[in-house]
Amino acid sequence: MGRPSRALLSREIIARAALDTVDEQGPDGLTMRAVADRLGVKAASLYNHVSGKDELIDGLAELVNAEIDLGPLAVTEAVGWRAGITAYARGYRAVFLRHPNTIALLARRRVGAERQLLGYDTLLAALGRAGLAPADAAETAAALDYLVLGSALETFTAGFTRPPAEYRPRYPALAGALEASAERGGPGAGTSAAGLDERGFELALRLLLDGLAARLASPS
Repeated sequence: MGRPSRALLSREIIARAALDTVDEQGPDGLTMRAVADRLGVKAASLYNHVSGKDELIDGLAELVNAEIDLGPLAVTEAVGWRAGITAYARGYRAVFLRHPNTIALLARRRVGAERQLLGYDTLLAALGRAGLAPADAAETAAALDYLVLGSALETFTAGFTRPPAEYRPRYPALAGALEASAERGGPGAGTSAAGLDERGFELALRLLLDGLAARLASPS
């Protein structure tokens, strides 16, 4: 008689199940039992591979950060730093737009996953090659984090569910801005401010990089 089939477990399989759980149920849904149920095993089986929820989050952080493409940061020539950081920031944001529920778990937590540490080291090295002093590079990395994670967590447009005209006459500036944004969205945007979140992120990133370029041009 053949041996009964059993779910094969590993740290990576468990971490993937933890990430899927958070994606579907939010950060509060992450428990050892929820991950075990997803894998079709008893919660006790997980403890042969991870010590508890803290290690679940470590594994989840490793997976999410492994999705961030660090390739754009490999640009070495001074004239290419801006294009590299722009591509990196867009890719970084895209990852957390796919996994927005993980931000609450990771944003205020220690940075310990190997891929997280590698990401920061690669970014800081790229900023150093662009000409920034180490302290300035650290501040720029922090600013990029605020911009990317904040824009992935919050959607400006979702807060305004009514047609722009309905905000008049009490909030005329708001109504006018939303209408103008909808027009900028192009054909098919209708009365919604389609693309406003993306354009807002791109504007903030451009302004950040403009300021960085000015600092590099006048290091004093």
